[in-house]
Amino acid sequence: MNKVTLQVEGMSCGHCVNSVEKALREAGASGKVNLAAKSVEVEYNEAEISLETLKEAIEDQGYEVK
Repeated sequence: MNKVTLQVEGMSCGHCVNSVEKALREAGASGKVNLAAKSVEVEYNEAEISLETLKEAIEDQGYEVK
């Protein structure tokens, strides 16, 4: 399993947290959002899914991944 922390702009509430974590689950990864730090710690298996795909899943929810 790989772990990476991504900076995510645009999150401001619990709904944002749920949206990002759900998008990652649906893409095949797990994520834990830190709203105060505007980040998400993602665990994923790079043999099954790419980091770019995970970034796109978050961006599809309307957030900017830095």
